[in-house]
Amino acid sequence: MIRTTFYRKVFELNGHPVIANGLRRFAQSKVSKPFIASFAKLYKLNMDEATRGLRDYGTLHDIFTRELKPGARPVADSPDAFVSPCDGYLSVVDDLTPESTFMVKGQDYTVEELLGSKEKAAPYAGGQVLIFYLSPTDYHRVHVPIDAKVEEVYTLGKHADPVNELGLKHGLRPLTRNYRLVSRFDVAGSPLAHVMVGALNVNSIVRTNEADTVHRGDSYGYFSFGSTVVICVPKGKFSFTREKGPVRMGEEIGKWHS
Repeated sequence: MIRTTFYRKVFELNGHPVIANGLRRFAQSKVSKPFIASFAKLYKLNMDEATRGLRDYGTLHDIFTRELKPGARPVADSPDAFVSPCDGYLSVVDDLTPESTFMVKGQDYTVEELLGSKEKAAPYAGGQVLIFYLSPTDYHRVHVPIDAKVEEVYTLGKHADPVNELGLKHGLRPLTRNYRLVSRFDVAGSPLAHVMVGALNVNSIVRTNEADTVHRGDSYGYFSFGSTVVICVPKGKFSFTREKGPVRMGEEIGKWHS
Protein backbone atom coordinates (compact mmCIF):
# COMPACT_ATOMS: atom_id res chain seq x y z
CA MET A 1 0.00 0.00 0.00
CA ILE A 2 2.83 2.42 0.83
CA ARG A 3 4.53 1.83 -2.51
CA THR A 4 1.27 2.14 -4.44
CA THR A 5 0.42 5.43 -2.71
CA PHE A 6 3.95 6.73 -3.30
CA TYR A 7 3.82 6.16 -7.05
CA ARG A 8 0.31 7.48 -7.44
CA LYS A 9 1.35 10.71 -5.71
CA VAL A 10 4.56 10.99 -7.72
CA PHE A 11 2.72 10.81 -11.04
CA GLU A 12 0.04 13.25 -9.85
CA LEU A 13 2.80 15.76 -8.98
CA ASN A 14 5.07 15.04 -11.90
CA GLY A 15 5.49 18.67 -12.93
CA HIS A 16 7.21 19.66 -9.70
CA PRO A 17 10.96 20.05 -10.37
CA VAL A 18 12.08 18.58 -7.03
CA ILE A 19 9.80 15.57 -7.50
CA ALA A 20 10.98 15.23 -11.10
CA ASN A 21 14.71 15.36 -10.45
CA GLY A 22 14.47 13.20 -7.35
CA LEU A 23 12.36 10.59 -9.10
CA ARG A 24 14.73 10.44 -12.07
CA ARG A 25 17.75 9.76 -9.87
CA PHE A 26 15.84 7.26 -7.79
CA ALA A 27 14.33 5.41 -10.77
CA GLN A 28 17.72 5.02 -12.42
CA SER A 29 19.35 3.63 -9.27
CA LYS A 30 19.41 0.04 -8.05
CA VAL A 31 17.65 1.24 -4.90
CA SER A 32 14.44 1.41 -6.95
CA LYS A 33 14.41 -2.32 -7.77
CA PRO A 34 12.22 -3.34 -4.78
CA PHE A 35 9.51 -1.00 -6.12
CA ILE A 36 9.28 -2.64 -9.55
CA ALA A 37 6.62 -5.19 -8.64
CA SER A 38 4.39 -2.55 -7.04
CA PHE A 39 4.81 -0.24 -10.02
CA ALA A 40 3.90 -3.03 -12.46
CA LYS A 41 0.83 -3.93 -10.39
CA LEU A 42 -0.34 -0.34 -9.93
CA TYR A 43 -0.19 0.45 -13.65
CA LYS A 44 -1.21 -3.04 -14.81
CA LEU A 45 1.84 -3.56 -17.03
CA ASN A 46 1.49 -6.47 -19.42
CA MET A 47 4.75 -8.28 -18.75
CA ASP A 48 3.81 -11.23 -20.97
CA GLU A 49 4.76 -9.12 -24.00
CA ALA A 50 8.05 -7.83 -22.56
CA THR A 51 11.41 -9.29 -23.55
CA ARG A 52 12.35 -9.90 -19.90
CA GLY A 53 10.60 -11.17 -16.81
CA LEU A 54 9.72 -8.80 -14.00
CA ARG A 55 12.61 -9.95 -11.81
CA ASP A 56 15.12 -9.38 -14.58
CA TYR A 57 14.81 -5.58 -14.51
CA GLY A 58 17.37 -3.83 -12.35
CA THR A 59 15.71 -0.43 -11.97
CA LEU A 60 12.35 1.27 -12.41
CA HIS A 61 13.80 3.13 -15.38
CA ASP A 62 14.59 -0.18 -17.05
CA ILE A 63 11.05 -1.48 -16.76
CA PHE A 64 9.53 1.84 -17.80
CA THR A 65 11.58 1.78 -21.03
CA ARG A 66 11.11 -1.96 -21.54
CA GLU A 67 11.31 -3.48 -25.01
CA LEU A 68 8.69 -5.88 -26.35
CA LYS A 69 8.95 -9.31 -27.91
CA PRO A 70 9.00 -9.49 -31.72
CA GLY A 71 5.42 -9.49 -32.98
CA ALA A 72 3.94 -7.91 -29.85
CA ARG A 73 3.05 -4.85 -31.94
CA PRO A 74 2.33 -5.91 -35.54
CA VAL A 75 2.97 -3.10 -38.01
CA ALA A 76 0.34 -2.53 -40.74
CA ASP A 77 1.85 -3.49 -44.08
CA SER A 78 -0.33 -1.91 -46.77
CA PRO A 79 1.84 0.35 -48.99
CA ASP A 80 0.17 3.63 -48.00
CA ALA A 81 -0.48 2.82 -44.33
CA PHE A 82 0.32 5.51 -41.78
CA VAL A 83 0.69 3.87 -38.38
CA SER A 84 0.58 4.98 -34.78
CA PRO A 85 4.12 5.74 -33.59
CA CYS A 86 3.35 4.68 -30.02
CA ASP A 87 0.87 3.28 -27.56
CA GLY A 88 -1.41 5.95 -26.11
CA TYR A 89 -4.59 7.93 -26.58
CA LEU A 90 -5.00 9.58 -29.98
CA SER A 91 -6.78 12.84 -30.66
CA VAL A 92 -6.72 14.58 -34.03
CA VAL A 93 -7.05 18.22 -34.98
CA ASP A 94 -8.22 18.73 -38.58
CA ASP A 95 -8.16 21.76 -40.86
CA LEU A 96 -5.51 23.94 -39.29
CA THR A 97 -5.94 27.62 -39.99
CA PRO A 98 -3.53 29.46 -42.33
CA GLU A 99 -1.66 30.38 -39.13
CA SER A 100 -1.61 26.67 -38.20
CA THR A 101 -3.58 27.19 -35.00
CA PHE A 102 -5.07 24.28 -33.08
CA MET A 103 -6.89 23.95 -29.75
CA VAL A 104 -6.27 21.48 -26.93
CA LYS A 105 -8.35 21.53 -23.73
CA GLY A 106 -9.51 25.08 -24.41
CA GLN A 107 -6.04 26.48 -25.10
CA ASP A 108 -4.95 27.77 -28.50
CA TYR A 109 -1.60 26.55 -29.78
CA THR A 110 0.25 27.18 -33.02
CA VAL A 111 2.54 24.93 -35.01
CA GLU A 112 4.97 27.86 -35.02
CA GLU A 113 5.20 27.58 -31.21
CA LEU A 114 5.52 23.82 -31.41
CA LEU A 115 8.27 23.75 -34.05
CA GLY A 116 10.04 26.99 -33.18
CA SER A 117 9.57 29.29 -36.19
CA LYS A 118 7.15 30.52 -38.87
CA GLU A 119 9.38 29.05 -41.54
CA LYS A 120 9.25 25.56 -40.04
CA ALA A 121 5.47 25.80 -39.50
CA ALA A 122 4.58 27.09 -42.98
CA PRO A 123 4.34 23.68 -44.76
CA TYR A 124 1.59 22.56 -42.35
CA ALA A 125 -0.88 25.43 -42.85
CA GLY A 126 -4.33 23.92 -43.34
CA GLY A 127 -2.99 20.46 -42.51
CA GLN A 128 -3.52 18.25 -39.49
CA VAL A 129 -2.03 17.64 -36.07
CA LEU A 130 -2.16 14.20 -34.45
CA ILE A 131 -1.63 14.11 -30.69
CA PHE A 132 -0.81 10.92 -28.78
CA TYR A 133 -0.91 11.01 -24.97
CA LEU A 134 1.05 8.31 -23.14
CA SER A 135 0.20 7.14 -19.61
CA PRO A 136 2.50 5.25 -17.21
CA THR A 137 0.73 2.04 -18.27
CA ASP A 138 1.76 2.39 -21.91
CA TYR A 139 4.77 0.98 -23.71
CA HIS A 140 7.07 4.01 -23.83
CA ARG A 141 9.18 3.47 -26.93
CA VAL A 142 8.32 5.65 -29.91
CA HIS A 143 8.50 4.43 -33.51
CA VAL A 144 8.36 5.77 -37.06
CA PRO A 145 4.87 6.11 -38.62
CA ILE A 146 5.92 5.86 -42.29
CA ASP A 147 8.99 5.40 -44.49
CA ALA A 148 10.95 8.64 -44.56
CA LYS A 149 14.29 10.41 -44.73
CA VAL A 150 15.41 12.26 -41.61
CA GLU A 151 16.14 15.82 -42.75
CA GLU A 152 16.65 17.62 -39.43
CA VAL A 153 16.59 16.90 -35.68
CA TYR A 154 16.68 19.57 -32.98
CA THR A 155 15.49 20.29 -29.44
CA LEU A 156 13.40 23.10 -28.00
CA GLY A 157 12.06 24.15 -24.60
CA LYS A 158 13.27 23.88 -21.03
CA HIS A 159 10.14 23.30 -18.97
CA ALA A 160 8.92 20.07 -17.43
CA ASP A 161 5.26 20.78 -16.74
CA PRO A 162 2.74 17.92 -16.56
CA VAL A 163 1.08 17.00 -19.85
CA ASN A 164 -2.18 16.00 -18.20
CA GLU A 165 -5.52 17.60 -17.29
CA LEU A 166 -3.79 19.96 -14.82
CA GLY A 167 -1.18 21.19 -17.25
CA LEU A 168 -3.47 21.43 -20.26
CA LYS A 169 -6.36 23.20 -18.54
CA HIS A 170 -4.55 25.63 -16.25
CA GLY A 171 -2.35 27.68 -18.53
CA LEU A 172 0.94 25.80 -18.32
CA ARG A 173 1.04 25.30 -22.12
CA PRO A 174 3.19 22.16 -21.89
CA LEU A 175 2.98 21.19 -25.57
CA THR A 176 4.94 24.28 -26.63
CA ARG A 177 6.94 25.12 -23.47
CA ASN A 178 8.26 21.75 -22.44
CA TYR A 179 11.51 20.21 -23.58
CA ARG A 180 10.91 18.42 -26.87
CA LEU A 181 12.75 16.57 -29.60
CA VAL A 182 11.65 17.70 -33.06
CA SER A 183 12.41 15.61 -36.14
CA ARG A 184 11.62 16.80 -39.67
CA PHE A 185 11.06 13.86 -41.98
CA ASP A 186 10.79 13.87 -45.77
CA VAL A 187 8.11 11.48 -46.99
CA ALA A 188 8.37 11.13 -50.77
CA GLY A 189 9.08 14.85 -51.10
CA SER A 190 6.61 16.09 -48.44
CA PRO A 191 7.51 17.18 -44.90
CA LEU A 192 6.36 15.50 -41.72
CA ALA A 193 7.07 16.84 -38.22
CA HIS A 194 7.56 14.17 -35.54
CA VAL A 195 7.71 15.76 -32.06
CA MET A 196 8.38 14.00 -28.77
CA VAL A 197 7.30 16.23 -25.85
CA GLY A 198 8.78 15.58 -22.41
CA ALA A 199 6.89 16.01 -19.17
CA LEU A 200 8.50 14.81 -15.97
CA ASN A 201 12.01 16.18 -16.46
CA VAL A 202 13.98 17.85 -19.24
CA ASN A 203 16.21 14.84 -19.88
CA SER A 204 13.43 12.31 -20.34
CA ILE A 205 13.69 11.91 -24.14
CA VAL A 206 16.26 9.64 -25.74
CA ARG A 207 16.70 9.22 -29.50
CA THR A 208 17.90 5.69 -30.25
CA ASN A 209 17.85 5.67 -34.06
CA GLU A 210 20.49 7.80 -35.79
CA ALA A 211 19.81 6.53 -39.33
CA ASP A 212 19.27 8.98 -42.17
CA THR A 213 16.53 6.78 -43.66
CA VAL A 214 13.87 5.23 -41.43
CA HIS A 215 11.06 2.81 -42.12
CA ARG A 216 7.52 2.40 -40.87
CA GLY A 217 7.61 0.67 -37.48
CA ASP A 218 11.30 1.31 -36.81
CA SER A 219 12.11 2.15 -33.22
CA TYR A 220 13.10 5.83 -32.95
CA GLY A 221 13.43 6.71 -29.26
CA TYR A 222 11.87 6.50 -25.85
CA PHE A 223 10.52 8.52 -22.94
CA SER A 224 12.14 7.76 -19.60
CA PHE A 225 9.03 8.96 -17.79
CA GLY A 226 6.54 9.47 -20.55
CA SER A 227 4.57 12.24 -22.15
CA THR A 228 3.22 13.02 -25.60
CA VAL A 229 3.95 12.57 -29.30
CA VAL A 230 2.73 15.22 -31.75
CA ILE A 231 2.78 14.71 -35.52
CA CYS A 232 2.13 17.51 -38.04
CA VAL A 233 1.17 16.66 -41.63
CA PRO A 234 0.67 18.99 -44.62
CA LYS A 235 -2.73 19.68 -46.14
CA GLY A 236 -4.03 16.90 -48.38
CA LYS A 237 -1.35 14.36 -47.46
CA PHE A 238 -3.15 12.37 -44.78
CA SER A 239 -6.62 10.90 -44.38
CA PHE A 240 -7.77 9.52 -41.04
CA THR A 241 -9.18 5.98 -41.22
CA ARG A 242 -10.07 5.07 -37.64
CA GLU A 243 -11.76 6.35 -34.49
CA LYS A 244 -10.01 8.59 -32.01
CA GLY A 245 -9.12 6.96 -28.73
CA PRO A 246 -6.70 4.29 -27.47
CA VAL A 247 -4.14 3.11 -30.03
CA ARG A 248 -1.21 0.75 -30.14
CA MET A 249 2.06 1.23 -31.94
CA GLY A 250 1.91 -0.16 -35.47
CA GLU A 251 -1.86 0.08 -35.93
CA GLU A 252 -2.94 1.82 -39.11
CA ILE A 253 -4.52 5.16 -38.25
CA GLY A 254 -4.67 6.65 -41.73
CA LYS A 255 -3.47 6.72 -45.31
CA TRP A 256 -0.63 8.81 -46.71
CA HIS A 257 -1.28 10.42 -50.11
CA SER A 258 1.84 10.81 -52.22
